[in-house]
Amino acid sequence: MNAVGLIVEYNPFHNGHKWHIEKAKQETGCKYVIGVMSGNFVQRGEPAIFDKWKRAEMAVTAGVDLIIELPTVFAVRSAQFFAEGAVRLLSSLGLVTHLCFGAECSDLETLNTLAHVSSSEQTIEKMQLLMKNGISYASALAAVIEQQCAIPLESIAAPNNILAIEYLKALKKYDLQITPVPIRRRHANYHDTEINAPYASATAIRREITAKLAITTDAGQAMSQETAQIAHQCLKEGRGPVTYSALEKLILARVRLLDLAELATLPDVAEGLHYKISEAALRAVNIQQFLTMIKSRRYPYTRLQRIIIHALIGTTQTDLYTFDQTGPLYARVLAFNENGRYMLKKMTETATIPKIIKTSVRLNSKQRSSGNLSPLERMLAIDTLASDIYVLGMPNPNLSYGGWDFRLSPQYIPHC
Repeated sequence: MNAVGLIVEYNPFHNGHKWHIEKAKQETGCKYVIGVMSGNFVQRGEPAIFDKWKRAEMAVTAGVDLIIELPTVFAVRSAQFFAEGAVRLLSSLGLVTHLCFGAECSDLETLNTLAHVSSSEQTIEKMQLLMKNGISYASALAAVIEQQCAIPLESIAAPNNILAIEYLKALKKYDLQITPVPIRRRHANYHDTEINAPYASATAIRREITAKLAITTDAGQAMSQETAQIAHQCLKEGRGPVTYSALEKLILARVRLLDLAELATLPDVAEGLHYKISEAALRAVNIQQFLTMIKSRRYPYTRLQRIIIHALIGTTQTDLYTFDQTGPLYARVLAFNENGRYMLKKMTETATIPKIIKTSVRLNSKQRSSGNLSPLERMLAIDTLASDIYVLGMPNPNLSYGGWDFRLSPQYIPHC
C-alpha cells in the first residue's frame, strides 16, 4: 500500500487545500491520502472556526480518505513539537510511505541542509542565546540559519518553511522510513488577508466569515461547493464561527482562579511570566487587552495564546514532558470514505498504536473525573476537555453542552 500523509488544520478547508491533495497524489503516485488534523484548537493557540468533526467532513468530501485527529498536546504547540507529534502519529499507522507538505521553498536538498544545520549543537546554543534576549523560536531559527548558510532571512522565516524544516528534523530524529515530498506553495500566502477567488488564505476566509457571519460570494468562491455548503450549515445551526473573543470571559475567569504556583506549572511559562499573567488577568477587561499587557519579543501572541489554551484545559508542563517522550498514544478517527475504511482494516495489522473509533471504549466521563488515569487516558482526557471548552464558544448556546467526544462517532462519507 502506498499512502501519502498530510499534516493539516483545514481552518477552514478551501480550494488551495484541494489543489494540495491532488498535487500530493500526482507527485507521489499514491492512491490513498491520510490527513492528520488538529482538533478543536489549532497550532496558533486559537479555536478553529468550525469544530473538528465538520472540518473532517469537509476534508473527506474534498478528497482525503481518512482524517485522524492530532492530539491537543501536540496540536497546540510550537512548530517543533507540533511537527514531531504529527510525523510520529503518521508513522505509527504503519501505512504512510510519503509525507507531502507545502512550503515556500520546495527544494528538498535546501530544506534538508537547513534541517541539518538547525539540529547542530552550535545552532541550538546560538538560538537559545537569542531566545533569552527575547527573540521568538521561529525568528531565532531563521536568524541563525541565515548567518550560517548565507540564505536570506525572508526565504527561511515563512511559516511553512519553518514547519517543513521541523518535519524533516523529526523524520531524521526518529529514523522514520517516510519519504518527504515538499510542494511549492502557490496562490495565496499564509498571512494574506484579501480574497482573490478562486484561491485565498485560510486567514482571509476566516476573517470574511467571522465579519459577515455568512458564506459570502467571495468566501464561497474560494471553497468548493460541497465544503461551502457544510460551512453554511454550520453557520445556520450556530455551530460556528467560534472565535477567541467568544471565550474571553471564560479565559479571564480561569486565569483569575489560578494561584501563582498553578500558573507557574503551565506549559511554556518561565522567567516570571506567571506574575505578569496574574496581574494582567486582574486588570484586563477583554482578551485583547490581557494579551497586550503580557506580550513581549520573547512571548509573542501565538505563544501566549497557546499558554492560555493549556490553562483553560488544565494541561501542565508535566503532561507535555510525558507525552513528548511517548509520542501520540492512539489514532483517533474523525472521518473516512471507502478507501479510509479499507485503511482502517489494514491498520489492525500495521499500526503500533490503537485506533479509537468510539471514545467511550477507552475513556468515559466518570473515569476522566477520577484523576487516576493512564498516559493514554490522560492524553485522551485532554482532547475531550478541549472539546468541552470549545463548544462554550459556539454562537448557539443550546450546543454548549459537554461530552461531544463521547457521543459522536466518526463520519463515514461515501465517495462523491
